[in-house]
Amino acid sequence: MDILMNPIVVSVIVMSVICLLKMNVLLAVIVAAIVAGTIGGMSIEDTVGSLINGMGDNSETALSYILLGALAVAIGRSGLAGVASRKITQVVGNKKIAFVFLIAFVACFSQNLIPVHIAFIPILIPPLLVLMNHMNLDRRAVACALTFGLKAPYVSLPVGFGLLFMTIIKDQMVANGVDVSIQDISAVMWIGGVSMLVGLVLAVFFYARDRHYEDLPVIGADENPDDVTMTKECWLALLGAAVAFGAQLYFQSLPIGAMCGLLVMLLTGCIKWKDMDLMMDGGVRMMGFIAFVMLVAAGYANVLRETQSVQSLVEATTSVIDTKMAGAILMLAVGLLITMGIGTSFGTIPVIASIYIPMGFELGFGVPAIILLIGIAAALGDAGSPASDSTLGPTSGLNADGQHNHIWDTCVPTFIFYDITLFVGGVIGALMLG
Repeated sequence: MDILMNPIVVSVIVMSVICLLKMNVLLAVIVAAIVAGTIGGMSIEDTVGSLINGMGDNSETALSYILLGALAVAIGRSGLAGVASRKITQVVGNKKIAFVFLIAFVACFSQNLIPVHIAFIPILIPPLLVLMNHMNLDRRAVACALTFGLKAPYVSLPVGFGLLFMTIIKDQMVANGVDVSIQDISAVMWIGGVSMLVGLVLAVFFYARDRHYEDLPVIGADENPDDVTMTKECWLALLGAAVAFGAQLYFQSLPIGAMCGLLVMLLTGCIKWKDMDLMMDGGVRMMGFIAFVMLVAAGYANVLRETQSVQSLVEATTSVIDTKMAGAILMLAVGLLITMGIGTSFGTIPVIASIYIPMGFELGFGVPAIILLIGIAAALGDAGSPASDSTLGPTSGLNADGQHNHIWDTCVPTFIFYDITLFVGGVIGALMLG
């Protein structure tokens, strides 16, 4: 009963249900936060105060989204994104399955080789929407491909964001008395990557059937769609994009990178002074809603922290576990709920590690199995969560013409094909590793 009435469990269920009933995602997260606070013993006034105080935790992310949206609009209007989309068209033609796998392949670079996370999506995807329309490609397949690229590399490979993810696992295990290396972690986390690959293949072939979309105006689209040459504006936009990428890596800051890219495009004349308002308005239209969702999601996470619901959920779970199978299932289920609630795989690890490590040893799991359970438990929920950037990012590009629903076209497909496969892979892998 303690598990069922835990603020995380109740609020995540409420959020999921009202999202599926097509309530606005921003309002759904606010309602979930109020439910969590009320059940956790806080007054409505204190809950709302906690929600507002916690919103600052994602302020850098929100600013990044707005500036990246403006940069995407500027690049789109220069014609560069249109040229890139037509190059992709020449490579894949009308082969839908090849197109989806190519998008997944390109998206993987955003986590490891060129760690820009979701920054590429509002630049690359909107110009490709017309091509997808002409192929009658179901955008749910592309949403799954993008989420795969945003998630699978950091789950399974110790490079870029993956190195950060595995370093957090290593540090938390060392802090709890288990000496492991990055190599030890990567030696088992490939199971998570393979599980997601299975999900991607299933999603691509499940959504291979035709789905019709209209050719509607796209935010930031190329004004000269028939012009396939690299103009002066295209080269200047490419310079701006390169500067944005370099500045982001140098300063380790997405907002600084986006601002540097916009500044270069402004100084070189790629963006006309009189068009600055147009660029920023387009950026807000494209990414503003997502930015506010991320702000409110941080406030929701703060409410969960103040109610101590995460710790109580983990502790309540330990009291009903008596076998390895039950332990693996419940540990992964708790990780799923926590990550859907606080919205980040990276932030889930410190919360669960201190409990999962002694619990795992008590149940007879070895170190490799415990590593896998912690890693998969943290990764679960990132795909499928309405307030995760792994779902909000794909929606920002695929809904540039207003024909892609965030919940039913991104969250539900990614939850089904990734969270379920990760869950099954995690349980089987943990039992096999012992």
